[in-house]
Amino acid sequence: MLGKLPNGQLDNRPSSIRFASNAPVLYPNLSFLEGGVLALPTLKDVAQHVGVSVSTVSRVVNNDTSRHINAETKTKVWQAVRELGYQPNETARKLVRNEKDAPRKATRQIGCIVAGAHLRDDHPYFSPILNGFNKKMIEAGYTIAFIHTAGELADEAALHRIGQEQRVDGVMIIGWIDQAIIDYLKQCQIAVIGISTTGDGIAVIDYDRISAAKAAVDHLLEQGHTRIGFIGGFGHTRKLDSEERYQGYKFALYEAGIPLSSQWIIDTNWVVDESYSQMTALLTSCKEDELPTAFFSASDMLAIPAMRAVIEQGKRIPEDIAFIAMDNIELSQYTSPPLSSVHVPKHEIGAVAAKTLFDQLQGNYPLTPKVLLPYELMIRQSSVFARNEQYARPGELSEAMERRS
Repeated sequence: MLGKLPNGQLDNRPSSIRFASNAPVLYPNLSFLEGGVLALPTLKDVAQHVGVSVSTVSRVVNNDTSRHINAETKTKVWQAVRELGYQPNETARKLVRNEKDAPRKATRQIGCIVAGAHLRDDHPYFSPILNGFNKKMIEAGYTIAFIHTAGELADEAALHRIGQEQRVDGVMIIGWIDQAIIDYLKQCQIAVIGISTTGDGIAVIDYDRISAAKAAVDHLLEQGHTRIGFIGGFGHTRKLDSEERYQGYKFALYEAGIPLSSQWIIDTNWVVDESYSQMTALLTSCKEDELPTAFFSASDMLAIPAMRAVIEQGKRIPEDIAFIAMDNIELSQYTSPPLSSVHVPKHEIGAVAAKTLFDQLQGNYPLTPKVLLPYELMIRQSSVFARNEQYARPGELSEAMERRS
C-alpha cells in the first residue's frame, strides 16, 4: 500500500518507501520524511557526504575505470555507501523495501573466499576440503556461486557486489583473511563459516594443530632424537611465532627439556622452493655435529623438497636425518622413502563445514562453535630409525646423558 504525504496525496515516488515504526531497518543511518516515509540515499547524498562530485561516486560504485580515482577517495566513497545505506541498483533497493517482510530472500547459493590464489587451484591439502564441502552443499540443494581470493576483495567494489548483488546465502572462508571482510558479510546478513582461519564471531571447523604438531615431534623424541629442526612458515599475524604448528613443536621440545636452536628453524614463508634452498644452505654450511638429526615439517609440501636436498647432499633418510610432516597428502606415501605424516581428515572437514553452514542457514546454531576433528599419526619409513649409542653423532650421547641425570 502506498503511503501518504503530509498534504494527503498518495506517495508514489520510486525513491521513497514507508516503514512501520517498529520495523527492523538494515541501515540505521537512513533518514525519514514526514509521515514515516523512508528516503533512500542517492548518489548526490553520497557525493555530499564525501565532498566529491556525483560523477566520481558513480564511477566508484560502478567500478568504472575510464578515469583514475585515487584509492583514498574510493575508500571514503565506499565508507559513505555503507554508512548511508546507499543501494546502487534496483535489486538492492527492493531488498530494503521488503525488509519488514523478509530480511533476505534465500537464493540457495554459497560463496567461497580463500586466502590466496594457490588455495583455489588444485591444492593437495585444500582441494579435498573444497570437494567435501561442495558435495555436501549440493546434496542439500545448494550450489557454489563463486570462489574469490582475499586479494580480489581488497577492491571494495568487488566486496560490495558480493554483499549486495550476488545474493549468496552463505560464505565459506578458507585461511586467514581481513576481519573487516567477515564483518561486512555479517552486516549483509550472510552466514559465514571458517576453515583454518581465526575470524572472530564465526563458526570454525579445523583440527588441533598444536596438539598434532606436538604428537609428531614426540614421535621423533621417542626415536631418540634430541636435535630436531623445524620447517614451516608464518601464522595469522604474518609472524612465525603465531603459527600453531610451530607452537606445538616448541612445546614438545620444552616438555622434553631440549633447548630451541634458531639455527635449525627454516622459515619458508610457505614457499616450496625456499624449503629446498634453505635446507641445502644449512647442510652445506654446518659441520656434521652441528646438524639436526630430524626435522618436523608443518606440511608435506615443504618436507618433500627438503628431503630432496638431503638426498642430493649425500645423506640418508632416516639414518642421517629423519622427517615427519603434517597433512598426509596423497603424494606423501610415494616419496622415497615414504614420508611419515599427521593425517588430517580433509574431506571430512569440508563436509562438517557444509553441515554446520546449512544448520546456521536453518537457524539451528545460535552460537558460533569451533569444531576440531581428530588427527592420526601415519608412521612410515622416513622417521622409523631408533638413534641409539651405535648411531649417535659426536656430542649426542653426552647431551642425552646430561638430560637423564
